[in-house]
Amino acid sequence: MALENLKPAQGSTKDRKRVGRGQGSGMGKTSTRGGKGQTARTGYKAKRGFEGGQQPLQRRLPKVGFTTQIAKPYVINVEKITKVAELAEITLDSIASVHKFPASTLKIKLIGKGASELASKIKDERITTSGRA
Repeated sequence: MALENLKPAQGSTKDRKRVGRGQGSGMGKTSTRGGKGQTARTGYKAKRGFEGGQQPLQRRLPKVGFTTQIAKPYVINVEKITKVAELAEITLDSIASVHKFPASTLKIKLIGKGASELASKIKDERITTSGRA
């Protein structure tokens, strides 16, 4: 088999559409562009989302806010959950042993009366206390 004898497979190629070559071709007169109007003109390009003057879908639907990418800390009130204050060392694992919180939690903030006194017990940089004493 020589390179010059290669041909495409039967039925894999089609003749190109020759428009505007007379009525008999079936693609004469308007050259497959329909009647008059903007779409029949040369250079016509519809804008993305344009619906012919009708209010586009993206403008008909209500705006929806965004989700912040900054993780908010899980807040534990030490007044209500006294078991946290009784721990010798405060880490994520030790808090998990006395209080249930979501597994996706990256940071914990201890608030309430007595939270600032627990600062010396905290052994994990992911845990903070409220600023007030």
